[in-house]
Amino acid sequence: MIASTPPTPYYAVIFTSIRTEVGEGYEATAGRMADLAKEQPGYLGVESARNEMGITVSYWKDLESIKKWKQNTEHLIAQASGRNKWYQQYMTRVCLVERDYEF
Repeated sequence: MIASTPPTPYYAVIFTSIRTEVGEGYEATAGRMADLAKEQPGYLGVESARNEMGITVSYWKDLESIKKWKQNTEHLIAQASGRNKWYQQYMTRVCLVERDYEF
């Protein structure tokens, strides 16, 4: 589903990843992080797709909201698990969305 976002400007966090073969606990943790992110002040929505490479784009009101999400205790634990067992490689990009349009 395509996220419904407010008028620009807002921020996008693009998380691109390549998984390892280890899957134990991944789905449950990913689901929990999606639910937890929705509870965070400034959260606007998310879009995600996975094949050989995964791309998740979350949308946020401002940089402060992104910073607080990154520092969330439960999210920090999930990040450590990702680095230690679930991800072979990942990249996070934080972008200002200055313009958007849709069809």
